[in-house]
Amino acid sequence: MTVNRSARFVGHGVGGVEDRAHLTGAGCFADELGTRADTAHAAVLRSPHSHAEIERIDAGPALSIPEVVTVLTGEDIAAWSMPFIAGVRQPMKHYPLAVDRLRYVGEPVVIVVARNRYAAEDALERVELEYRQLDPVVDAVAAAAPNAPLLHPDIGSNVVSDRHFRYGDPDTVFANADYRIGITVRYPRNACTPVEGFVVVAEYLGDDGYDVYSNFQGPYSLHPVMARALGVPGSRLRLRGPPDSGGSFGVKQAIFPCIVAMCLASRKAGCPVKWVEDRLEHLVAATSATNRVTTLEAAVTDNGTVTALRWEQLDDCGAYLRAPEPASLYRTHGHMTGPYRIPNLEIRNRVVLTNKTPTGLNRGFGGPQMYFALERLMQRIAKTLGLDPLEVIRRNLVPTQAFPYRAAAGSLLDSGDYQTALDIATGDGRLDRIRVRRDAARAEGRRYGIGFAAVVEPSISNMGYITMALTRKERERAGPKDGAGACATVAIDPIGSISVQADSVPQGQGHRTVLAQVVADALGVGLDDITVNTELDTRKDAWSIAAGNYSSRFSGAVAGAAHLAAMKLRDRLARIASTRLNVPPESLEFADGTIFAADNPENAIPLRRAAGIAHWSPGSLPDGVAPGLRESVFWSMPELGPPDENDRVNSSGAYGFIFDMCGVEVDETGRVRIDEYVTMHDAGKRLNPALVDGQIRGAFAHGVGAALYEELAYNSDGSFLSGTFADYLVPTACEIPNPTILHMETPSPFTPLGAKGVGEGNAMSTPVCLANAVADALGIDDVDLPMTPAKVRSWFAGEEPPPLEQCPQESQEPPPG
Repeated sequence: MTVNRSARFVGHGVGGVEDRAHLTGAGCFADELGTRADTAHAAVLRSPHSHAEIERIDAGPALSIPEVVTVLTGEDIAAWSMPFIAGVRQPMKHYPLAVDRLRYVGEPVVIVVARNRYAAEDALERVELEYRQLDPVVDAVAAAAPNAPLLHPDIGSNVVSDRHFRYGDPDTVFANADYRIGITVRYPRNACTPVEGFVVVAEYLGDDGYDVYSNFQGPYSLHPVMARALGVPGSRLRLRGPPDSGGSFGVKQAIFPCIVAMCLASRKAGCPVKWVEDRLEHLVAATSATNRVTTLEAAVTDNGTVTALRWEQLDDCGAYLRAPEPASLYRTHGHMTGPYRIPNLEIRNRVVLTNKTPTGLNRGFGGPQMYFALERLMQRIAKTLGLDPLEVIRRNLVPTQAFPYRAAAGSLLDSGDYQTALDIATGDGRLDRIRVRRDAARAEGRRYGIGFAAVVEPSISNMGYITMALTRKERERAGPKDGAGACATVAIDPIGSISVQADSVPQGQGHRTVLAQVVADALGVGLDDITVNTELDTRKDAWSIAAGNYSSRFSGAVAGAAHLAAMKLRDRLARIASTRLNVPPESLEFADGTIFAADNPENAIPLRRAAGIAHWSPGSLPDGVAPGLRESVFWSMPELGPPDENDRVNSSGAYGFIFDMCGVEVDETGRVRIDEYVTMHDAGKRLNPALVDGQIRGAFAHGVGAALYEELAYNSDGSFLSGTFADYLVPTACEIPNPTILHMETPSPFTPLGAKGVGEGNAMSTPVCLANAVADALGIDDVDLPMTPAKVRSWFAGEEPPPLEQCPQESQEPPPG
C-alpha cells in the first residue's frame, strides 16, 4: 500500500468548491428561491424629504386597485411591534417604517403589498400623504451644536453619546513634549454596492411566529433585536439563508429592519410577502459608512518618536443609531495607536445624528476613518520635522520582541514582525525603483508623489467592544458582554460521507472551499469526499449570537472551529480503528481515506469502514465512544474579555499587519494615476493563498474607490445627490491597477489554525496611502476624499475645495527656527 503523506490542502491555493456553480450560472441566490403560489409582493414608498412631520396618510386610493392586498403604515408598525433597541440609553424610537416623523430622504413610510410587483409599484403613486417640513441638519459639526434642529426631541440633543477615555498620562506628556503636531480630517460617506441587493421573503405563522428567507449576513446578535421588535421569543423567528449571496462587504447586516417590516406586512396581508430591493433604494436608504470628523494631535520628540496621542472623533450615524452602531466608532478602540508603541492616549468619542441614512457595517468599518487620520498625521509629523515618512513609521512600530503586545487602550496584538514586513515590502516591492521614477518625473516638472501607510487589521470582533459606548455603571447594570463565539459541525454518515456546516453565512469569499480544505486535512480525505453546507437555519442549525460574516472572523474563528470539530471526530475514529488494528489510537495516521499504523501502513482500515461501525454496530464500540459520528464545536477566545474597570478592552481577537506604499502621478487635469502600488500582508497562516489574494484585490478596489471616486453626497437641505451609478462613481476593472501583493506569516498563538482575518485591510490602508502620495505630489498639507479631478485641481491651483464639514482648525506647532 502506498500512502501519500504530503497530500495537504491547507496552505495551498486549491480551486474553489463554489466555482463551478458560479461560473456556469447554477448558483442559487435569494431572488431565485422558490416561493409559494400565494406569495404577494411588496413595494416601499419612501420619504422625499429629509425632515418632516407626517400629518396624513390615506391608503384608500391604493387599496382600490384590485391586485392590491393590503397597505402597511407606521400606525400598524407601532401597534404590532416595539422600537429597535439602540446601543446607547437614549429615548430614540426607531421603527422599520416612519411613525410620526420623517428623518432622512429614502426612509420607508408605507409598504404596499400586491399580487405582483408591478401593481404594488403602481399603487405607491396613489397613496396620499401630507407632510409638514422641518429644518434639516446634515452637517455633523452643525448637528452637534446646542441650537441645531433636533431629530429626536425627546433626547434633547443630536449628540447621543459623548465618552472620554484616558490611558497613561497624556496630559503630562503633552505638557513636556518637544513638539505638538495635529491634524483635522474629514472622512466622507461611502458604500460597498454589492451586485445583489436586499431580498426578503417573510411569512407570518400565527402562534408559531415568523419564517424568513433573506440574504441577511449577520451579525446574528441582531436576531434577538428583531425578535424583540416583533414581540416573539427568539425560537419563533426563523431566519434562513440561500446557498449563495452576491456580495455584501458588511452592508447586508442592515437588512434587519426590512425583515421586521416584511414580517409585519405578511401578518397584515395574511400570506407570504416577498420584497426585492432595487439599486436606487440601496443607494439612498440601505446603509452607509459613517462620515467622521477627527482632530488628532501627537506629542512628538525631536527625532519623530510619538509619545502620546489625543483623539477627538465625531461620528455621524445618520438619522437613527441603528444596531450594531456605534460599532464603527468602537471597533478600533483597543488599538487606536495602530501598529505603533505609544503608551499615552486620550480619546473623546461623540456620536451625532443627522438627517441622513443610518449607518452600519461597511468593509473595514471604523478602520478607514481611523487610519485616514492616524497615517495622515504620521506623514504630517515627518514633513513638519523634515524627516523621511518611512523612518518615522519605522521608529514608532511595536518591536518584534514585544509580542504579544498590550496596546494602551487594551488590544492584545497577538503576533507580528513589523520591521521585517517593511523590509520585505520596500525590498521586494522595489521602493528604490519608485523613488527613481519620482525623481525623473519631478526633474521633468511633473507632479509625482510617494505614499506610505502602516495598518493593524483587526479580526474576530469581541462582542464587548460596543459596550464601550456605555459608562462603567451602565455596563454593570446591563451585565458583561465579551467573546466571539464561532460554531461548526462535522458529521460522517454510515457510508463514510462527510458533511460540514458552519455559522459563516458566506457572501462569495470561498468559505466552502476553505472548510473543505480544513476538514480534509484533519481526516485524511479528498475535497470531493466532503460536502459543505452554509445555508444557516436558526431553527435547526447550531449557531450563536456572534454568528455571521463580519469583522473577518472566518479564518481565525469559523475555520478554526471546523478544525476542532473535525479533530474530535478524528479522535473518535482513531479509538474505533485502534481496536481493529491492535494499535494505540495515538499511533494512528489518516491519509488517502484510510486509517493506518504510522510504523506499518499496511495495517490499515478504510475510514468509511470505521465510520460504519459507529452507525451499524454501536454495541461493538470501545468503552466511552458514543454511537454516531457528529461533532459540534462552539469556540470563543479566552483573550476576549469584557471592558475592564479602566475602560480597556481587547476589541478583537487577532491582528494582522499591512504595510502599503505607492507612487502616483497627478496630471494637469487633476487626474490621479496610480503608477505603482505595493501591499504587504501578514495575516498569520494563510489557509488558501489564492483566496487570500482575491480578498486583498477586492479590498484594494474598495480602497481605490473610496480614495478617488465614491461619495454618498447630500445637499444642504438633506436631498440625496448620489442615487445612480452616474452620480455615485464605482470603479470598474478598467480603473483598478494590478497591485503587487507580498506576504509573510507570523501565525496567531490564539487561533486554532494560526490564521488571522484578511480582506478588509486595504479598505483601511489604501485610501490614506493614496492620499499621502497625492499630498506629497502636490506639496500640500490637507487633502480629503474622494480625490476627484475637480477637487485636486483646486488644490494645486491654490483654491479651497468646498468642505464636507466645517471643522475646527488643526493644531500644529512647527519646530523652532
